[in-house]
Amino acid sequence: MELNKTTVADRIHIGIFGRRNAGKSSLINALTGQDFAIVSEYKGTTTDPISKAMELPPLGPVLLIDTPGLDDVGKLGVLRINKAIKVLNKCDIALLVIDATDPFDEHDRNIMKLIEEKKIPYVIVLNKSDLTDTAPTVNLSLSIPILSVSSKTGHKIHELKELIAKLARKTDSEKRIVADLISPGDFVVLVVPIDKGAPKGRLILPQQQTIRDILDSKAIAIVCQETELIKTLANLHKKPR
Repeated sequence: MELNKTTVADRIHIGIFGRRNAGKSSLINALTGQDFAIVSEYKGTTTDPISKAMELPPLGPVLLIDTPGLDDVGKLGVLRINKAIKVLNKCDIALLVIDATDPFDEHDRNIMKLIEEKKIPYVIVLNKSDLTDTAPTVNLSLSIPILSVSSKTGHKIHELKELIAKLARKTDSEKRIVADLISPGDFVVLVVPIDKGAPKGRLILPQQQTIRDILDSKAIAIVCQETELIKTLANLHKKPR
C-alpha cells in the first residue's frame, strides 16, 4: 500500500496535548515542515481537535491531532477541554507539550494521569527552549522521555521524530490481535460471514489483520463461512486452539 494512500485507521495516531500557548500548533508545523496549524500569540487559537494525515519520516504514515488548550476557561473552555481529553481514546502516542518558560502545573499533571491510566506511550516536550536556559522542574519516573526542543529554531525536532518512531515501533510490537492466545502450529478457525454488507471480492481490514497475525505467529488459519463451520471442524484432524 502506498504511503499516501494509507487509510486513517492504519496510521499511527499522535495526539498533541498541552496548555494554551504551549506551542502545540507550532510544534506540529515544525514536525511536518508545513504551515498546517494556525499559530497565534493569542491564547485559545485551537478551539476544536484538528486532524491531519501526514508522512512523518522516519515513522511513515501518521495522523497528527492538534487539541485545544487544557487550561481553557469558561463554559466553552470546559467543552473544549473535554473534546481534547476524548482524543486520548484514539491515540497510539501522546505528546505533552509544555512551555519551557512556564512552571509545570496541575493541568499538565492531570493530562499525564489520564494518559498513564490509558497506558498510552508519551513524550514530554519542553517547547520554546530557545527562550530560556532553565527547564521547568518535572518530577517523573526515569521511564518517561523528556526532550527540550524549539519549534522556532528546529532545535532537536529531528531527535523528537526519532523518539516518536521508537515509541511507535514498541507500541506496534505490543498490539497483537490473537497472537497472545495461540502457539506455532495451532489451527485457528475464522468464521467469516459473506452477506450484503461484505465488500465484494475482498475481506475487510480487521479480517485481513487477524489472518496476518495468525500467520506471523506461525499458526494455521482456516477460513470458512458460518454455514460451513460444522463441516470444517469435522474435517480437521485435531481441534482448533
